[in-house]
Amino acid sequence: MNQEAKSFLEKLAEELDDHPDKASILAEYDAHIYEIEQESDEESSYAILVERLGDPEEIAALWKQEAAITPKKTQWLFVVLNIAVFIGGALLTIIYHVFDWNWTELLWEGLTEAALVIMVIYTLFWGLLGYEIGKEFGEAGRKLLKKTFIICLIPNLVLMYLVIFKFIPHEWFEPLISLPFILTCIIFTILLYPVSRLGYKWGRKKSV
Repeated sequence: MNQEAKSFLEKLAEELDDHPDKASILAEYDAHIYEIEQESDEESSYAILVERLGDPEEIAALWKQEAAITPKKTQWLFVVLNIAVFIGGALLTIIYHVFDWNWTELLWEGLTEAALVIMVIYTLFWGLLGYEIGKEFGEAGRKLLKKTFIICLIPNLVLMYLVIFKFIPHEWFEPLISLPFILTCIIFTILLYPVSRLGYKWGRKKSV
């Protein structure tokens, strides 16, 4: 290995800093440099290595970004987002029935009229969950998707239980509480996992 190649690896090592996979990354790029050198009788210059492999600073940045995305962080990101949706809905419901504010009445009427659209958007949220997990973690994300789905589904089931058994007054959700609406909610809930699985498969293909 010539001095130019050594300089490239030294720069990459410096940029990687304390990356947990620093040794394996350097070994991988060492192998790439060896392959490049075998392709040509001439010694590889620093500029050629940057052209073929990328700038060490940019390479390190990509590896650091990947290290920052962990299964646990991804899982809790979607769990928090899902809980935030329910907390926002709960706060709006309480404010609407407790306070006589015009803006809450307009917002409540708009949301109740667009209930089906909201359910479609929420279903797409689950598709996005599957897509991101599939894209970031590939086959290894299968178990993560199931675990995240179960955790995120808990607020949905709790809300259904509270409404069905009237722990939450039905009149709070008028005119939504009706047999067709309840059946629609059940159908959409059943579809959530298949949709997230489709998103996962799509994301996994993108990761290849």
